[in-house]
Amino acid sequence: MKPIWYFVGLMLLIMGVIVEAAGIYLLYETPEKTTVLSNLHPNIWWGVIMIICGGAYYLKNRNKVVE
Repeated sequence: MKPIWYFVGLMLLIMGVIVEAAGIYLLYETPEKTTVLSNLHPNIWWGVIMIICGGAYYLKNRNKVVE
């Protein structure tokens, strides 16, 4: 059985890729209504953070087995 952190890392990795893709899409397609800090592109930053954290959890726990 895999530890829970393996699945947390996998989920963070997948969600990070989705958020990053949305951020890249919004970089080229600007919406009609924008927020005050939308010029900082938070989707891109949070996508990168989630990918790094998810990848670290995934790689750290991929070979562990819980009995």
